[in-house]
Amino acid sequence: MAVYEYTAKDRSGQSFSATYKGVDNVAMLKEDLGKMGYVLEKASQVKDRGGKSKKIKQSEVAAFAYNFAGMYSAGLSVLKCLEILEEQTENRAFRYIVADIRQSVATGSSLKNAFGSYKNIFSDFFLGMLEAGETGGELAKVLEMSAAYLEKQDEIRRKVRSAFVYPIVVFVMCLVVVSCFLVFVIPVFSKMYGQLHVSLPGPTQFLMDASCFFMGWWWAILFVSGGAVIGLRRLLKKPHIRKKWDGFKLNMPVFGKLNRMVVVSNFTRAWAIMISAGVSLIEALNMASLVAHNYKMAQITEELQEAIKGGNQIAKSLKKCDIFPPMIMQLIASGEEAGKLAEMLNKGTDILDKEIERTIGSLLVKLEPALTVIMGVIVGFLLISMYLPMFDYMSHLK
Repeated sequence: MAVYEYTAKDRSGQSFSATYKGVDNVAMLKEDLGKMGYVLEKASQVKDRGGKSKKIKQSEVAAFAYNFAGMYSAGLSVLKCLEILEEQTENRAFRYIVADIRQSVATGSSLKNAFGSYKNIFSDFFLGMLEAGETGGELAKVLEMSAAYLEKQDEIRRKVRSAFVYPIVVFVMCLVVVSCFLVFVIPVFSKMYGQLHVSLPGPTQFLMDASCFFMGWWWAILFVSGGAVIGLRRLLKKPHIRKKWDGFKLNMPVFGKLNRMVVVSNFTRAWAIMISAGVSLIEALNMASLVAHNYKMAQITEELQEAIKGGNQIAKSLKKCDIFPPMIMQLIASGEEAGKLAEMLNKGTDILDKEIERTIGSLLVKLEPALTVIMGVIVGFLLISMYLPMFDYMSHLK
């Protein structure tokens, strides 16, 4: 099937441009547009769909949802909204996706099914919200809520990444410094000590051997490192390995507390929004579990769903879980008693997000001096190891 960029006129005689896929030639395109009440003016087949592989950011999806909600609430039809969004989308890959979604909706598909063809871009949470908005007649409100959630989730993700930036930078700098020593500095000292016939202490000999190995087998090191990264990524896709990794992330040193708060924040915010959109409590829990992206939370969700089906209170059922902070537990209990569960969950998530920001700041304050000391120790070890034979040689001269 080919993809065409075309210009056509609608029933009012106004021209518009868009893309269309799923036809083999211009005649079929003209026929399909005629069924929708459009008159084809010109069309050209897209030879190169460049940019298809370009990554679509979460912020772009959030902006798309905000614009969709604004235009729909202004009285435009879903198809008209999608047409306008298709025209104004700068990311070419995203534009083709919007065009395909518009085409699916025009042929009678529901919004959930049309967007569901791109689950790698539109999450289960977003699709669930679309379905709730369609069935409940509050699509604009639901789209705004979804956009706000996506925006907040992206903001939290960026802040969490900022906590990992400094350690990664220090680690990379250590690798660069050590590599430069092994390649450029140590061979010079090795040649000099060989000419002086100086006996080498253990640390110096270790660095000499490491330099020889690195210089001779650097290609093998790169190959093994690349293979290890690829192998690790494949291993993490296996359910039993992923389950252990998710558990480790929640209890890992230094970052475990932060990871737990982020998982709970994503879960509770999605849960609250789904309930506010009119989704049933059980289904809202299921969607929130998918958003959390953690096997531990998925297990807790299953247990909680069974407890709710059995007539148990949510707060009492959650007491068995050690992942939820006491503050969240108390707010859930209050919301359950007052019939304002979604409101209390939102308040709890806002408080938790502020705690995440404070935790990130505290981690950075502790990590910066610690990592600076570690880097200093590594550089100091390299320098001392290189000059130890020289000190010994000078003492013999005296």
